Amino acid sequence: MKIFLVFLAASLGSASAFQATTKANKQVSELKAFEDEIGAQAPLGFFDPLGLVADGEESKFNRLRFVELKHGRISMLAIVGHLVTTGNVRLPGDIDFHGTSFADIPSGLAALEKIPPAGIAQIVAFIGFLELFVMKDVLGSGEFVGDFRNDFFDLGWDKFSPEEQERKRAIELNNGRAAQMGILALMVHEKLDGNPYVINSLLGYPVDFN
Repeated sequence: MKIFLVFLAASLGSASAFQATTKANKQVSELKAFEDEIGAQAPLGFFDPLGLVADGEESKFNRLRFVELKHGRISMLAIVGHLVTTGNVRLPGDIDFHGTSFADIPSGLAALEKIPPAGIAQIVAFIGFLELFVMKDVLGSGEFVGDFRNDFFDLGWDKFSPEEQERKRAIELNNGRAAQMGILALMVHEKLDGNPYVINSLLGYPVDFN
């Protein structure tokens, strides 16, 4: 009887070990599903601390990559706009029929307090139009996630080698990631002390912001 119990315990232990090993192998294989994707590069490699794509589902990864690219592009435009307006570059003329000129609009978040409500509505409507009809793979001809050329806006992309295309996509992705952090920092510091370009001040080159 004792021999039977020992055999049973050993069998159960082996089964548990097998299940744990199988589960670990599955997690490793799911991780490897995306470790060679664009953006998984030194020094972090594949970085998913929240385990958003830990199940290895490709459709989920593609959706998140789509969102990441779009937010990165928006943030890059936001950074450029922030720099340009802080440099006092403005459109000529007035923004409304009451004599509010473009030059009267401050930079950063403070602009939202000065732009007339009708102007805000136009901006929101324009963004909605781009989101619904322009900034997407309208024709279904995209070669990769985030390809919004729609057989129209090319700029010689097809002339690049596959290696060069991959390099440029990685550059865009990383610049977008940096821009997301950058515009967030600008907004936070503007609200903290009214000085979004705090790094310039620390280095002895303060920026006259608003």
